[in-house]
Amino acid sequence: MQNISEIETLIKLISKLPGLGPKSAKRIILKLINNRQEILKPLASSFNEVYKNIIRCKTCGALRSSTSECENCENINKNYNKICVVENIADQWAIESSSIFQGYFHILGGTIDNSINQRKEDLLIDSLVQRVKKNNIEEIILATSATVEGQTTAFYIQDSLRNINVKISKLAQGLPVGGEIENLDDGTLVSAFKNRKNLGQ
Repeated sequence: MQNISEIETLIKLISKLPGLGPKSAKRIILKLINNRQEILKPLASSFNEVYKNIIRCKTCGALRSSTSECENCENINKNYNKICVVENIADQWAIESSSIFQGYFHILGGTIDNSINQRKEDLLIDSLVQRVKKNNIEEIILATSATVEGQTTAFYIQDSLRNINVKISKLAQGLPVGGEIENLDDGTLVSAFKNRKNLGQ
């Protein structure tokens, strides 16, 4: 391949995507270049629209349009009394696709990880506490991963809610040690939700 700077830059960027390396990136780029009108042009336009218009909600962490209210936390037509707390958007999508949970989501945007100095302020834990108070939430379901970081984050959230009268539960059977929510199949998620454990207060 000729050393064309635009293509080399694109290879480096695409290689950063999950599951892709330089070889995969090159194949993708060649496919795009060979299909400029059918794929490349509309894809570039779509990326631009997403960049301009899709933002992360500062209240619940979900993706939303910058020109409308957040459907996850502001939709007045919903009357849920549960919030499912997850680490990232991929976890939310995985749980939604299983259809096991009917309620609001709260996407933290990561976990508490002392090894990389993850600041608790960077997560939306304070916002979660305010949502519980404001919306008369009856149950918080902690759907963080079964990793050390996920468990540490779940414990911190539980401690943050200790003075609020709300039931706190955590996913149980079917969630393997070290498992991440987004990688679980629907059957495992259903089992984990149905058998969730009450952590008490």
